[in-house]
Amino acid sequence: FLDSKDYLLYKCTGNFVTSRDHANITWLMDTRTERLCWSDSILKKYGIHREKLPEIKKSTELAGKLTAEAAEDLGLSEGTPVVVGAGDITSAAIGSGAVAENQIHAYVGTSSWVACHTPHRKKDLRHYVGSICSANPDMYLCVAEQETAGACLDWVKAQMFKEKVKEVYELFDRMAADVEPGSRGLIFTPWLFGERAPLDDPTVRGGFHNLSLDHLSGHLVRAVLEGVAFNMKWALYCVEKLTQRADAINIIGGGALSSTWCQIFADVLNRRIKQVQDPKEAGAKGAAIIAAVALGYIKQFEEAEKLVRIDKVFEPNPKNA
Repeated sequence: FLDSKDYLLYKCTGNFVTSRDHANITWLMDTRTERLCWSDSILKKYGIHREKLPEIKKSTELAGKLTAEAAEDLGLSEGTPVVVGAGDITSAAIGSGAVAENQIHAYVGTSSWVACHTPHRKKDLRHYVGSICSANPDMYLCVAEQETAGACLDWVKAQMFKEKVKEVYELFDRMAADVEPGSRGLIFTPWLFGERAPLDDPTVRGGFHNLSLDHLSGHLVRAVLEGVAFNMKWALYCVEKLTQRADAINIIGGGALSSTWCQIFADVLNRRIKQVQDPKEAGAKGAAIIAAVALGYIKQFEEAEKLVRIDKVFEPNPKNA
């Protein structure tokens, strides 16, 4: 029972370990605060032997030290400390800079999510919103993940441009900015591969609605951007019911590179949107911050907020509501 990250830890250190968040998403773990270990009852139900599972550790613990063989392969020094670290979502959450309790961040990439750190497990089973172990050992991460976001834009790109077009996303930005908010009544539902939160249904499908001869290609592009934002608004409503209303949301992921899309999110969500610098690198930043805490370069995760820079803040425009 090893995924790729755990296998790398094993190859680098010779130790059979995994992080809490990775153990969590095997669904074999007891994630109660006082437990945080493999669940004997679940293992028994499925006939899984505990000795086949790695030791669960905090993201900030050491998996071990770099072996001589791994050091030679990587070009590093033998004995270099190897931090357990965390998975993609939980690392990106730290790298978003939204590390304080109930501080919300949004990710917009191929998929999307809204999430925040909470000291206690939160869940809304009806809307597929729940908590996993955070990279911060003192927190959980309450997440509402949505199946397709940037993937919808990629689908439009594939239909509009059969040949490879340089800087196509910059072109999409201009096309969307050149048409009016609301896309002249055109609505896009972004469920091109089913949905998770807040509509837990793998068979639901999306589409363009209210399409007419009056619509231009720019309206189609903007409708996609707006449709993803409205879908996120639905998920945000469910998350904030479990936590609290956020005045501002840090945004990360490739979609956060688009100023047009950031403004659309601000208008649709009616929240200040804080565009994190180098938003595609939030996961790498988060991994570095986890290592910095583990090795004592910074004392606590709350200091991450000062380390993560904000490029621009987008205020909601009431005229576009």
